[in-house]
Amino acid sequence: MVTRALLPLKDLVAAKTRLAGILAPSERRALMQAMAEDVLAVLAEHPGIQHITLLSDDPAATLLARRYGAEHCAERSLGCRGLNAVLAAACARVAAPGEAATAMAATGERVMILHADLPWLSAADLDAALAQQAAAGGLLVGTDRAGRGTNLLLFGAEGTPDFHFGVDSCARHVAAARRTGQAVRVLQRSGIARDVDTPADVAELLMTPANDGCEGALGAATRAVLGQPGLAPRLRLALAGLESDNNMGAGNNHGAVS
Repeated sequence: MVTRALLPLKDLVAAKTRLAGILAPSERRALMQAMAEDVLAVLAEHPGIQHITLLSDDPAATLLARRYGAEHCAERSLGCRGLNAVLAAACARVAAPGEAATAMAATGERVMILHADLPWLSAADLDAALAQQAAAGGLLVGTDRAGRGTNLLLFGAEGTPDFHFGVDSCARHVAAARRTGQAVRVLQRSGIARDVDTPADVAELLMTPANDGCEGALGAATRAVLGQPGLAPRLRLALAGLESDNNMGAGNNHGAVS
């Protein structure tokens, strides 16, 4: 069964603004690109993934895609805005390049959409997702660690779902699938669930031991960025300062009348 992976990637300059308090713009860009490279590397090496498309308007996207044997689709070429609309248009283009969608569906092809900020993603995570979707059919939703967001979607080419990325996207994807009678299952695995959005997530990156080749290992590109001289110690100081500020704020609010 052929599986096509679609990886949306924001403009790297504007990525991860919630990390602005601990990382400079160039550092945020480097971290986001490194995480995307780690996801692309896992996809490129997995025998169950036959085609990869990087969906991005970032100037570096073409070279990044080429490095991992992926295709590049510019978001601006799709003529729409917003992640959900862009993904729907991209699926229509990527799932059946040069062929009718019905012919594509007849071959039993699948489409996997996943986020680019999953530096703990492993081949075992993809194995689990592919096996569960093959067994049950329909839509597989890979949720985040809180069970509320969606970090991965996997579905047959004949059943492209309505996309509901945003607040509480996991529940919304499940509800939409059920409304249309599509089978749906939720998968939560560490490598799929752990994305990087907040300073607390960066702290978790710093605490991950180097265990190459093991499930739960941090991707090599992400590890290389964090290993830049002086960066990890500075990040630890910044994170400690944030924690101290948060604790002081909580202390100052103690006993306040509301």
